[in-house]
Amino acid sequence: MESPDANLSSDPRLGGRVAIVVGAGQTAGETVGNGRATAITYAREGAAVLVVDRDGDSAAETVSEIVASGGRAESFAADATSSSGCEAMAEACLSRFGVPSILHNNVGIGAGDAGITGIEEAAWDHIMAVNLKSVLLPCKAVVPLMREAGYGSIINISSVAAISTVGMIAYKTSKAGVNAMTQQLALANARFGVRVNAIMPGLMDTPMAIEGFSAAKGMSREAVREQRDRRVPLRRQMGTGWDVANASLFLASDAARFVTGVLLPVDGGQSARVG
Repeated sequence: MESPDANLSSDPRLGGRVAIVVGAGQTAGETVGNGRATAITYAREGAAVLVVDRDGDSAAETVSEIVASGGRAESFAADATSSSGCEAMAEACLSRFGVPSILHNNVGIGAGDAGITGIEEAAWDHIMAVNLKSVLLPCKAVVPLMREAGYGSIINISSVAAISTVGMIAYKTSKAGVNAMTQQLALANARFGVRVNAIMPGLMDTPMAIEGFSAAKGMSREAVREQRDRRVPLRRQMGTGWDVANASLFLASDAARFVTGVLLPVDGGQSARVG
């Protein structure tokens, strides 16, 4: 799925900024993922983007899309749950583009999750480790650079699952942890001029969601989309990676200069529904 504004903006909101997008590759599929859409959007708005993913080839595909539209980006292969990988990521950003002023953390998994009677200990440990460490370690590597610069915006991708009833106990708990970490980091870094916020996507039409549910449930992509669309109050239609990207653009920009510690639902009203 192409962005409606894929080319470099004539009035860039992130001109002169340097951004790191962690998890900016994506699962193969028919649509765009949150991380790739965000990297493209940041670049369109004038930022130089370090595109980070465990899958270096997928990160390179994102870079190719950015460069083809006139943006600046380079790829970097790193595991966001590795301290050494995150430290190398920060060093690569410094050497290629300069001090990062934006950090977008987009890594998360839910495969193998279940309810309390069905969850396996190994699945719990893996989901918790990936979903929490992939926020903690990139922040640990980048926050000192932002503190020294006196400026920065960190956006963590959580989920409305953190505040909703779902049948995935490890995913829900880990995303609630991302929310708590976001607020803790926001308060700890406010005096340094570093803002930290989280986006809580709802049901999104992304490759990870659609391909994953289609394979797990043995349903066609169309059937999965129809089932998920019905659960969204706004127009009975899921959001896309571009919706998450545009929310992240706001939080990364100076338009949100007085916004920190916020947990922003991007969910078509799903989290507003009670009962």
